[in-house]
Amino acid sequence: MRNPHMSAPVAPRTMTTLDALESEGIHILREAVGTARKPVLLFSGGKDSVVVLHLASKAFWPGRVPFELLHVDTGHNFDEVLDFRDRTVERLGLRLQVASVQDYIDDGRLRERPDGTRNPLQTVPLLDAIAEHKYDVVFGGARRDEEKARAKHVSLNTSTLPT
Repeated sequence: MRNPHMSAPVAPRTMTTLDALESEGIHILREAVGTARKPVLLFSGGKDSVVVLHLASKAFWPGRVPFELLHVDTGHNFDEVLDFRDRTVERLGLRLQVASVQDYIDDGRLRERPDGTRNPLQTVPLLDAIAEHKYDVVFGGARRDEEKARAKHVSLNTSTLPT
């Protein structure tokens, strides 16, 4: 006879595709951080970087995320997104570095494009920030369904950054 005070047996849960992707992301974060001297997460406060930060929070729970965040600010961000970015950083007790495209334009290291877009101008501030802060692993997130080239993504790029 079954003890009436015990719970009924629970059927094992089947892992979904999303569960598997989450598990893979957490594994990659842990493995990379375990071999890095100074990792960083590219974090704008947008949907892609928020997902990676959430995975990092799960990967290192109950501890704090063990790396800084880096935002390459184009100067074309909505105030609400920047406010969300800053509140998130504060809530999690993390450190945020900001590399400003506008600073590079102001001091002549970059020139404003005729079409006004600044996304292509982010590369120089990004590489300079990586070198300045001596980051050796850089995490970023990108939705693969938003651009065909992303669908061919490599989960983990082990190439080294210039020193």
